Amino acid sequence: MGKKEDKTNVMRVLDQKKIAYTHFSYDNMTTNALAVAEGIGTEPEHLYKTLVTTGKSGEHYVFMVPAVCELDLKKAAKAVGEKSVEMLPQKELLPLTGYIHGGCSPIGMKKFFKTTIHSNAKDAEKITFSAGKIGRQVQCSPTALEKVIPLGYADIVK
Repeated sequence: MGKKEDKTNVMRVLDQKKIAYTHFSYDNMTTNALAVAEGIGTEPEHLYKTLVTTGKSGEHYVFMVPAVCELDLKKAAKAVGEKSVEMLPQKELLPLTGYIHGGCSPIGMKKFFKTTIHSNAKDAEKITFSAGKIGRQVQCSPTALEKVIPLGYADIVK
């Protein structure tokens, strides 16, 4: 691990919960998922992006999908019992979650939101996702992630 200042809030939460993880740094100018996966040496289908949505009810939901896939809004709505969900406008992300676009993690948001991960993660040995800052990723098993945040699994990609 790096110096204490190098740790993100996500890493501090994982440490607190005694969850084993690996962290990666990459060029924070890289925003393409394939380039990030290649840069940190992980399979693109095991690199997950964290997306925040708003349901018709006004509730917010978090979805984690492989970075090479697209969230299916209809499937996502069904997974959380909503009539419909739409992506949260980018300008609302920081005030709601404490994270900026490109550095959003399911761990350590200002408030807990129901989180659903694409069903293929259930069989993955490890998944990689944002460590809460652009240019930083963490990798752990889905079962370890479940010890930090309650996760639902569903087919939520197009």
